[in-house]
Amino acid sequence: MYIKVRVVAGAKTESILQNKPDTFTIHVRVEAKQNQANKRMMGLLGTFLNVPAKSIRLISGHHQPSKIVSVEGLNNRQQQSDR
Repeated sequence: MYIKVRVVAGAKTESILQNKPDTFTIHVRVEAKQNQANKRMMGLLGTFLNVPAKSIRLISGHHQPSKIVSVEGLNNRQQQSDR
């Protein structure tokens, strides 16, 4: 399943906001350097969705705040119950 993510790097606090069933805004404390923000985003998203971080793959937006990620092992019913 594909999920749209907007990452805010360098935030004072880390948080996840689910805007729609397939759209998230994630604030991470680390800066957007050397893939650190992307790795942290995948870890937080995995914890939020209750899936291992290894099942999350970055599809597009490697160098932009707006990203599309693929989550394996997550179906529509699980995602809608997390709202």
